[in-house]
Amino acid sequence: MDNTFPVYTTENECQDCYKCVRHCICKAIRIVNARAAVIPELCVSCGECVKVCPAHAKKIRSDLSRAKFMLANGERLYASIAPSFEGYFPGVGIGRLAAALKKLGFAGTSETALGAQLVSARTGEFLRTAPPGVYISSACPATVDFIAKYHHRWSASVVPILSPVMAHARLLHQTCGEQAKVVFIGPCAAKKNEADRSPGDLALAMTFPILEDWLEEAEINLDALEPEELIPYPAEEGRCYSLEGGMNDTLRTPESDVRYIAVSELADLTRILSDGDLDQISASGQKLFIEALACDGGCVNGPAMKRGSSTVSTLLRTIAATPNRTSIGREVPVDISGRFPQTEVAARNISDEELREALESVGKFSLADELNCGGCGYNTCREFAKAMLEGKAEASMCLSYLRKISQRTSTALIKYIPVGVVIADQKLQVIECNRHFAELCGPETLEAFDACGNLNGALLETMVEFPDLFEAALAGGEEIERFNQMYGDRILNISVFSITPGQTVGAVIQDVTKSELQREQVAEKAREVIRKNVFTVQKIARYLGEHMAETEVLLNEVAGTYGDHSKHSSGGDGVTEK
Repeated sequence: MDNTFPVYTTENECQDCYKCVRHCICKAIRIVNARAAVIPELCVSCGECVKVCPAHAKKIRSDLSRAKFMLANGERLYASIAPSFEGYFPGVGIGRLAAALKKLGFAGTSETALGAQLVSARTGEFLRTAPPGVYISSACPATVDFIAKYHHRWSASVVPILSPVMAHARLLHQTCGEQAKVVFIGPCAAKKNEADRSPGDLALAMTFPILEDWLEEAEINLDALEPEELIPYPAEEGRCYSLEGGMNDTLRTPESDVRYIAVSELADLTRILSDGDLDQISASGQKLFIEALACDGGCVNGPAMKRGSSTVSTLLRTIAATPNRTSIGREVPVDISGRFPQTEVAARNISDEELREALESVGKFSLADELNCGGCGYNTCREFAKAMLEGKAEASMCLSYLRKISQRTSTALIKYIPVGVVIADQKLQVIECNRHFAELCGPETLEAFDACGNLNGALLETMVEFPDLFEAALAGGEEIERFNQMYGDRILNISVFSITPGQTVGAVIQDVTKSELQREQVAEKAREVIRKNVFTVQKIARYLGEHMAETEVLLNEVAGTYGDHSKHSSGGDGVTEK
């Protein structure tokens, strides 16, 4: 897990669903051992993968510990609050957020919308004197990076002006002193890239959820606070920047010769920038300004916003807090001209032979095999094959390929396993079986199997004498086992089990008639040997008994004779004469 980049994956939570790949316009995801990892050099930190990840394995870097460290070090932190706070903290108000931040140790709070107003003012001036052509807003850092990496030919069309947060940071440094440390707080992951690249202007970028956790940890109740004054003053029309088309609203004037469109989502931006008609704008003598945002509907629907934060109520509250005026003519007291990184992603040259081999490795031997189902996260099989060659994808991501392997494996196992196997549906109709099962069912069933190659659709109750076991397994969802059961002239071991509760049932049936007969024969022979052994032992015992009796009589006779002789020799009194 690399959590140094603004967006990363918690690997042990990733469920290998490939949803992030499917939704990532940059395909900046590498799958390794069925786990998704962000590729920093391809990623623009739009945060779409964070929004769509069902397991919440995609994360935005916290940076809370860095903020606490800076405060503990005595740094003077000033918060730049994004205008989308209306959606995340509904009804709280920027004044009470400022009070809460002061309790946390911040020296002051200001609105990022102030920087937005400066950006609009300078953009208006730029467009007024610019020649006919296409111009793209610089307000969203994710779209600026996206254009630089994936639509490099349009990089020169991005207006050379800093983003609102960077403009705001420079304004705060002018207002509060160069020692001030500006911390952005909002719904965006891409702002962290700006902070990482220009820490002198923007010390840190955090998200609303992290601020919420921090307030909870500090036991600060927003509802119980009195509003705090903002630095240097409240924003006005810049607050509508959080909404799609909000920037355009701050630029429009009756005398302007510029046409304005708003595009939100990188996929839509790709559609616009790939349209050949866009090249005709300059030739037609027109000026077209594209307000480009990475998030659908604007920042109010950013990756760190709560679900349902871009409701109509949020939009109306934002509009209500935004004066209906233009930014054209506003004074811009700081230099906010900007230059953006030129980081075009070079596509790897892949030969037709390499592509063919990659496709064949996942069972795509012809155009008919290329289903383009999108299950892997890529739009086409060829895109997926290229991703494999680039080291971003694994063969196991191809669901149709896995299905074929699974089917072949299961078919081979069922076919060659030396017992009867059958799978049936809830109506006890055969879905799949092997020849051994047909043999167990009798010659007619075997003949039908050999003729058709299967028994699909046949009713089990017409072939086996124990359909009740299948019904019981379907109803109970448990395994039912019967050993050494007599069915006709056969002895069977039967295991019936539920595959899908109430839907699919399977059985493994083994004919143990021969083995049981052989076992009985062995047992009978053993019993015969035992009988003979017992008879022999009894016979030996009888002989031993007779022999012992005869010996006892003989010994007694000998003993008696010896006794009589002794008495006679001693004169009858047992005393020997000398």
